[in-house]
Amino acid sequence: MRNERRARAAASIAAAVCVAVALAAAPAVAAEKKKAVRHVPPKKVERIDCMVGTEDRQARVAIEVIGGRIQSFAYYGKTKPRTCSMDVKRNDAYSKWEDHGATTTVTLVDDTGAFLIDHDPGRYHFIFRDIDRMRYCGMDGKINGSLTVVSVKNKHTCSVDRVIIEGPDQK
Repeated sequence: MRNERRARAAASIAAAVCVAVALAAAPAVAAEKKKAVRHVPPKKVERIDCMVGTEDRQARVAIEVIGGRIQSFAYYGKTKPRTCSMDVKRNDAYSKWEDHGATTTVTLVDDTGAFLIDHDPGRYHFIFRDIDRMRYCGMDGKINGSLTVVSVKNKHTCSVDRVIIEGPDQK
């Protein structure tokens, strides 16, 4: 009987020690889980759009920037009666994006042109390099030139430095 009591007492003490150890370790385990599950806040999405020109002759650009990197841009140009629009997104099947510091090079598939984007905080300068008009505008020819977007205190302004549309009908 006495051995039985000793065995039960030893078992109770062992169980108490296990519970105490488990309770002592619980905050450390919870802290580790909390660190592992820590949520990173999403990066700020900035959308910029602007237009320069008149209803019959205009250029528009819309840019989406996440964490300081351009994710997509859309260009719309109109020289009545002709219009041209393009929408280029990072990680799509139609373009290859390469970032080199403050410069991003976007090469379009099938050698249909490229964009060079020079960006500083609040300023985006797009250089069009032999963009194929047929792919984006349904007309023969190339688009060359540049467009600048400046953002100051959430106000965006565009300036077309020169966008030249070259084709058989523009000689």
